[in-house]
Amino acid sequence: QLTELLQQYAAAFRDPMMLQPPEWFKAFIYCEAFLQLPFFPIAAYAFLKGGCRWIRTPAIIYSTHVATTLFAILAHILFHDFSKSEHVGPQTLRERLVLLSIYLPYLLIPLLILFTMLCNPHYKHVEKRKRK
Repeated sequence: QLTELLQQYAAAFRDPMMLQPPEWFKAFIYCEAFLQLPFFPIAAYAFLKGGCRWIRTPAIIYSTHVATTLFAILAHILFHDFSKSEHVGPQTLRERLVLLSIYLPYLLIPLLILFTMLCNPHYKHVEKRKRK
């Protein structure tokens, strides 16, 4: 059933990367499985508990990593010639923008996390100085 659902998604949104991922995309999938997924429960704990300033550095690393990988994926969606793909890919600008809109939240959320970690005064590092 999951395979059928994947086939339906790939056909509806013309996403051949899900059916026949390029090697670089597979590398991103492995990064997601072994680096990003373990981060989620840790981050959920820190954000739900609140007051956990130690999440700042891991969240910055996570968000910059995800944003970097998403830039490559979005560029591939916009500029790749999918006519040579074995599976049907986006051909028109509208189809490319629809597929882009599916991936875009995966860029926006990490950028919001990064912005929060860098600009929110709660997560800024306060240096304690010794009095003489």
